[in-house]
Formats: sequence, C-alpha cells, structure tokens
Amino acid sequence: MGDSRVFMEPRGNPSRTGAGIISRIRLENFMCHSSLQIDFGEWVNFITGQNGSGKSAILTALCIAFGSRAKGTQRASSLKDFIKTGCSYAVVLVEIKNQGEDAFKPDIYGDLIIIERKITEATSSTVLKDRQGRKVAHRKDELRELVEHFNIDVENPCVIMSQDKSREFLHSGNDKDKFKFFFKATLLQQVNDLLQSIRGQLDAANAIVDELESSIRPILKELDDLQRKIKSMEHVEEISQQVQQLKKKLAWSWVYDVDKQIEEQGAKLEKLKDRIPTCQAKIDRQVVKVEELTRCLLEKKSQIACMMEKTSEVRKMKDELQHSLSLATKERLELEEEHTRKANFVRKMVKRVKSLEQQIYDIQAQHVKNTQAEESEIEEQLKRLEDEVDTANLSLERLKEEDNVLSDKLSNSMNIIKEISTEIEENERKYHDICSHVCDLQQHRTNKVTAFGGERVINLLRAIERHHRKFRRPPVGPIGAHVTLVNGDAWALALEHAIGRLLNAFIVTDHKDSHLLRECAKEANYHNLQIIIYDFSTPKLNIPNHMLPRTNHPTTLSVIHTDNPTIANVLVDMGSVERQVLVKDYEVGKSVAFDQRISNLKEVYTLEGYKMFSRGSVQTVLPPSKKIRTARLCSSIEDEINSFKKEASKVQELAQQGGRKKRDAEEALQDLQSRVQNVKRQCRDASRDLMSKQLKLQDIKTTHAAEASSDMAPDVNDLHQEILKLKEEIDEKEALLEKFRVKMTDAEVKASNLKLSFENLCGSAKGDVDAFEGVEHQVLNVEEDLHSAETEKAHYEGVMHKKVLPDIKEAEAQYKDLQLTRQESCKKASIICPESEVQALGGCSESTPEQLSAKLSRLMQRLQHENQRYAESIDDLRVMYEKKERKIRRKQQTYEDFREKLNACQKALDLRWSKFQRNATLLKRQLTWQFNGHLRKKGISGHIKVNYEQKTLSVEVKMPQDASNNTVRDTRGLSGGERSFSTLCFALALHEMTEAPFRAMDEFDVFMDAVSRKISLDTLVDFAVAQGSQWIFITPHDISMVRGGEKIKKQQMAAPRL
Repeated sequence: MGDSRVFMEPRGNPSRTGAGIISRIRLENFMCHSSLQIDFGEWVNFITGQNGSGKSAILTALCIAFGSRAKGTQRASSLKDFIKTGCSYAVVLVEIKNQGEDAFKPDIYGDLIIIERKITEATSSTVLKDRQGRKVAHRKDELRELVEHFNIDVENPCVIMSQDKSREFLHSGNDKDKFKFFFKATLLQQVNDLLQSIRGQLDAANAIVDELESSIRPILKELDDLQRKIKSMEHVEEISQQVQQLKKKLAWSWVYDVDKQIEEQGAKLEKLKDRIPTCQAKIDRQVVKVEELTRCLLEKKSQIACMMEKTSEVRKMKDELQHSLSLATKERLELEEEHTRKANFVRKMVKRVKSLEQQIYDIQAQHVKNTQAEESEIEEQLKRLEDEVDTANLSLERLKEEDNVLSDKLSNSMNIIKEISTEIEENERKYHDICSHVCDLQQHRTNKVTAFGGERVINLLRAIERHHRKFRRPPVGPIGAHVTLVNGDAWALALEHAIGRLLNAFIVTDHKDSHLLRECAKEANYHNLQIIIYDFSTPKLNIPNHMLPRTNHPTTLSVIHTDNPTIANVLVDMGSVERQVLVKDYEVGKSVAFDQRISNLKEVYTLEGYKMFSRGSVQTVLPPSKKIRTARLCSSIEDEINSFKKEASKVQELAQQGGRKKRDAEEALQDLQSRVQNVKRQCRDASRDLMSKQLKLQDIKTTHAAEASSDMAPDVNDLHQEILKLKEEIDEKEALLEKFRVKMTDAEVKASNLKLSFENLCGSAKGDVDAFEGVEHQVLNVEEDLHSAETEKAHYEGVMHKKVLPDIKEAEAQYKDLQLTRQESCKKASIICPESEVQALGGCSESTPEQLSAKLSRLMQRLQHENQRYAESIDDLRVMYEKKERKIRRKQQTYEDFREKLNACQKALDLRWSKFQRNATLLKRQLTWQFNGHLRKKGISGHIKVNYEQKTLSVEVKMPQDASNNTVRDTRGLSGGERSFSTLCFALALHEMTEAPFRAMDEFDVFMDAVSRKISLDTLVDFAVAQGSQWIFITPHDISMVRGGEKIKKQQMAAPRL
C-alpha cells in the first residue's frame, strides 16, 4: 500500500532535513506548571525527574497542541480540566522546524512554525504563526493539513507512547490487545477500514444497478408491441401525405392573403396622410390671429396702466376729502347730541324748582291741619310696620339658609354624576380595548406571526416572498416568531417589557437588503418598520461565564430559545439579554438591582413588568407600561383569551351598574333642581316683600321726623335757598348752551364746504373715469376675441391630435401588425416547408385559404375515418416509439456504463485487497525479524505470530538460561524486567516500520532491573541515532549510565513543590 507510510525495508540513517522536528515547547498554567519552557535537541532527548514533577504533562501538551481531544489523552474529560487550579486559562506553545525539501509551505511560514493552543473555561483556540510571531492561520483545517503533511499521529502509540499506554501494554497479556496495538501502529487498521467501507459501497451500487436494469424490461416489451402496431397502419400513409401537401399550401396561402391586405392598408395610409397639411394650415391661421390679439391686448393693458397712474392722484384727493367730510359730519352730530343733553338737563332743573315751590306750599298747608290724634296714630303704625319687617327678615334668612344647603347638595350631585359618567366612559373604553385585544389574540391563535405586527406583517412577508430573488440573503423576521420560552410562560410578561421593542423587528445582512425591505414595507403599507442590519455569517456568540451576572436568578437569555444564531446574536448585541436579570417580586428586584452590586448587570425585570437599573449613583425604578396588556411569547393563548373574556364581562357589568347609578343620580338631581328653584322663588318673593316694608317704614319715619322737628310756624328757608341755587345753575347752563349753538353753526359750515369741494372734484374727474371705462370695455372685447381665437385653435389642434393623427397612427399600427402577421405567417409557413416546395407543387394562387381549408377538412375527415380502427395515428405511434427507443437506449447505455465502472472499481478493489494482504504478510515477517534482532542484544531469541483471521498476536520468548529449551508463550510468565525489555523490543520493531518526524515514550523502563535498563537504554539510544528521527524519552529513573554525546541531550525536571 503506497499510502500507508509503512516501510518494508530496514531503515538506516537517512539524510535529515529538519522538517517536523520539535525545537521548543512552552507551557503556561497547564496542569501543574505555571510556566515551563524546554528546548529539545534534534536527536535524542532524555527528561528525568521525580514523580509529580510534571514530566508526563509535556507529552499531554504535545497531544493537545497537535489537535488531540481531552479524552484521547486519558488524562481529562474536557480541555478546561488542563487549566491549573486557580487560573482562568492555559497556553501550550510548540515550535516546529520547517527546513529542507519536506518543509510545509515555506514561502508562508519560513523555517519555523509556531503552534499556539489557548484554553479557557468556555472555549479553546489554535493559532499557527511564523518565526516572527505573525498570525498565519487559525482554522483547524490548516492544523490538520500540517499534521497530515508531517505524518504526526499523536494517537498512534508508535509516535507518542504515554505513561498510561506504556503500563497498559506492559501489563496486558491479551493477544487481541497486542494485535490491536500492532494493527493500529502499522496503519493496517486504517487501510482495512477504508477497503471494507469501499466494498460495502460497491455492493450497494451493484444492487442499485441490478434494480435499474430490471426496471427497463417492461419498456422493451412495449417497444415490441408498438413496432407490430406501426406495421399494420402503414396503408394510411398516402392520405396523410396529401394532407401534409394541403397544409403546406394552406400555410403559404395565408401569407399571400396578408400581402394583399398590406397593399390595401398602404393605400389607405397615404390617403390619411394627405389630410395633415389642410388641418395644419387652419391651425397656423388661428395662431397668427391669436398673436395679433395678444399684441393688441398688451397695448390696451399698458394704456390702462398709464391712465391708472394719472387718476391715482385724483383718487387719493377724493379719498382724503371724503375722510375729512366724514369727520366733520361726525363732529356736528356729536355737538348736536351734547346740546340736546344739556337742554334736557336745564328743563329738569326748571321742573325741580317748580316742585320745590309746590312743596313749600304743601308744608305750610299741612302744618295747619296736623293735630295730636294724628301723631298717636302714626306711632302705632310705625310699631306695626317694625314687627312686620322683623318677621319678613327672619323668613328671608331661613329661606337663604335652605337655599345654600340645597345648592351644596345640587353641586355634590352634579359632581357625583360627572364621576359616574367618567367611570362609565373608562369602563366602556376598557371593554372595547379588551374586545379588540381578544380579536387580535384569536387571530394570533391561527397564525402566531400576526402577534408581531398584525395583518401588516403578513402582507410584508408576502411582499418579501414576491421579491425574494432580489435579496442577497432572505430577511429574518419578525424576531418574536422565531423565539420561544424554555420553561413555561411564567416570565412572558417580564420578557415583553425587556425585549418587546425588538420582537417586531426584521434582520437583513446589508444596507442594500435594508432599502429593498423598506420598499417591501411600503408596498405592504407597513410604516415605521424596525430593520436591523447584521452579518448573517457571524457564528452564534459564545458568552463566557465571567461576562454574565453573578446571580442565581435567571437571565433573559436563559429563559428563551431560538434555532437561528443570527437572532440570538442580535438579542445579545442589541438587547443585552445576557445582562438582564429576571426576579419574581418587587423587593427582591430592588435588592438585586441596588443592594448586591452585581457585576455585568444592566437591568432587572419583575414578573409584573417593573424595570430597575442604576447608572452611577442614580437608582431608577420604572412601573409597568399600561400599553402592554399581554405577553406575545405565551404559548397558552387559549387560556389568555378566556381570561380576557372574563375581564371584559366584569368591565361590562361595571359599566351597566354605572349606568343604573347615573340614572338614579339624574332623577335625584332633577328633584333637587326643582326644590332649589322653588326656594329661590320664595327668596325673591320674601326679599321683595321685606324691601317694600322697609321703604314704607322709612318713609313714615322720615315724614314723622320732619313733622316732629318742625316749629309751630314751619321753616322753609332751606327750600328757598335750594331754589336760589338751582336758578343760578340754570343761568350758567343756558350760557353754555349758547356756546354750543355757535360751535354747531361752525361745524355745519365746515361740513357744507367739504361736501361742495368733494362734488367739484368728482365732476372734474368724471371725464377721466369715462375714458378709463371705455378702454376697459375695449380690453374685454379683445379678451373675448382672443379667447374665441384660442378656442378655434384648440379645436383644430384637437382635430389634428384626436382625429387625424390617431387615425394615421392606428393605420400605421395596423400596417405594422399586418407586416408582423406576414412575418409570423411566413415564419410559420417556412417551418412547415420552404416556399420553393409549394411552387414545385403547383403553387396556391388559384385557391383561397378558405377553399384550401375546406379541401383539407374533407381529407382530414377521410383520414379520420380510416384511423377510426386505431386509437392513435401512425405518426404518434412512430414518435412514441422513437421517444421510448431513445429513452431506453440512453438508459441501457447509462446502465452499461455504470456496470463497466463498477466492474473496474471491483477489479481495482480486489487488486488493492490482494496487495493489502501481501503487505500484511510481509509486515508480519518483518516484525518477527526485527523483534528477534532486538532480543539478541540480551541473548534472547523470540518469535511473533500474527493471525489476521482471529485477530490475535502472540509473542514467544526463549530465555538463554532456560536449559530445557522451553519457549515462553505468554510474557506474563517472564519477570517484570524481562517482560518490559521484550515489550520494548516489540515497540522498537514497530517503530522501524512506521515514519514520523519525532517520537516520544514515557516510563518505557518500568519494571526493569538495572541490567535490563542498561541494555534497554543502550538499545534505545543506538536505535534512535540510527533511525534518524527526533526521540523524546521520559523516565523517573537515573540515566547516568547513558553515554553522552552531541546527539544526546539530558534535562532534569525540578522537584515538585509540597
């Protein structure tokens, strides 16, 4: 086997290239080492040290660096177990020489390759670097390519034999275990598995080809039946040929008929084009007329502008005179009104003088008539009136108090009715909101997507489906439709407050897709759509534990699940779901958010929807949003619908109860209003009665006091003095009236003068106004003529554009259609046959298409009559036969090709299997020869028997001191040192049969005595130097007996710390 890398001939000391040799290894926080660096020699390296000093960790680090899994090292179950206790990471750095003709990509890496494997609590990474430490690659494929290039198989015990593998092999006496060791070390296991896999695939492929070949046998039988049926139908061929000839003539007759129509349409088109010059001439005449009228209109308008400038000054003077006349008239009217008011006041004073004189006369007469009896009667009347006033006053106060009490009750009743009305409106609004929400939930029950945008999102998804080919990557959304809750719906409302703003959003991969999605949203009438741009190729984020909040409460990220890594990344990057903590009640939330000082905590949400966070020293608590009534991520929508229906029933019942309360309150209010009106009316009546009695009492008291204070001869001097004062005041007022009359006369003269000036100005401007009106009349006439000319022009243009040109356009379109029809007919006829063939048949000019169609119909009827005896025509049968024959021939050829390739593959497999068996036999012989050669160094002879059928490997050893010449067939019958030495010889024999740039062995000399160890060490050193590759030996024993040399490097590990 050329690819097995197992060499049949003994190996000498080949020319070394240095490619693949380990020059240095450095460990940091790996297993028991905080920091360790070891430089290796190119030939033989011995590493010694006490137990627990970390020798075996070096080989484990090599396995990890070259891509081995943790379980493959038999030292840990996961990579994070290799991190030293108390540390957060571990680093393994291996430097490999990359020289000579076997170098791996020397133009990229140079003469040295550095492999760096970093392990953290959450992940691990591998980086390949060049000599300068520049990063070259970080993918596992690159590491796998390097390992395959240098043939470094760390799981092969001949490359790295760890401490556990050494002990397992030394203690194992099972022949099958030894066979497995031999089979894997020589790569026979890999080749055998590959050949067996190929054999199984070939057997499956042969079965498929057999099945395919059997599937075409019924089709071959159908072909034979069709062949017999075609032979029996050949007598209708003659009629069919005649039909074909008529079809050819009919096809070209349609072409010739279209040629005649084209000629007629061309003549019609030329006739229509002759109408264009006549119509255009009429349009040109109207255009000239419109230009002349427009020029005349502009001249008239300029004339009007000049006249308006000329008359503007006159109009200004007219406006000023009219304003002055208005002011003068207003002044005159004000003076007349003031004069009238003063005159009325004088008349009232005169009347007052007469009244005082009459009063003097009455007083004097009354004094004579008064007697003692009249005075007594007046006192009794005063007492009676005072009692009536007190009674009326008490009644009025009582009514006012009752009015105040009823007014307060009325105000309270109105406030209660207002509150009840507000409550009813609020309940009705809640009822309508709940009903609307129930309808939305019922719709969500049939389609969950509608919960995140309603019908708009459905329309948007349809628009995206219509334009999906335009997107670089299909948009993802809405986000809420791809997110589910992990453990029930308990946190649904809290999550709605935490990430509800992101649930309606869509995600696209770039700005171009964002613009395209925005257009789809406009098409779906979905405004204000939230679009997030995120790279879809980004893998799902792996958040380390040290970046999460240190708390036992769940986070938003831990209670949601999504299968889409992009959505998970968006929720982390945009929503910070990994730093949002969920708690069950308000007090616990305050403790978590403000008291515990948890690192990496952004926000805390409670079950009710409270949001708590702190920014510096500011602590903030936000109540739940009233707009959020339900959690859209709930899975139990039916329970939520029933809950909202019950709530709607309760709200409706509250609204009905409020209506009844409102009706009762309104009835009580009407009763109070009637009572208040009655009390107010009584108050008004009592107030009027009290006022009249008080006035009556006051008049009597005044009269009685005047009479009581008067002398026997009444004193009327005061009245005379008042009369004198009034007469003096009357004289003053009459003088003032005279002045007012003078002012009135002046105002009338001024108003008359202004009116006369205004009339004169209007008379002088009448001529200019008449001329202006005449010019305006001329402008109107010109505008009417211009409108008429434009109408005529528009009419002829309409005739041109709506009648003449459309008719020509229609005729041209018909002409083009006929030409296209002629081309299509000619193309179709050419497909049927060339025109020359029709001419050779006699042409078709003597018959019309209709006549040829009739003749063809008759022949088709005859042909149909002939074919009634058969279900299908001969052409169909021939086409069917040819189609099936081509199909079956292709399949037969394909299956034959399959069979030929499978036979070739089987032949190649048999050849490789025979080579594999031959190589296995040769390897068995070579193993025995090399094993015996190594045993002779201690005077021992032996033999190895390999049985490939039973998969066993037995070792026979004959000791030199055994006088009976008995052969030990089980190594467990040997002493510990003899068994270790024989096992070492077996391993060296396998090493000679494999190739690797370096090899490592740990505790290879276990159970050996001093003599066996000395012989074993010499044997190993000689073999390693002769074999040519790099060797690393690890042992806890003393190696001072190993001879030194430039090719041998010894290193001592530091003692372990206690």
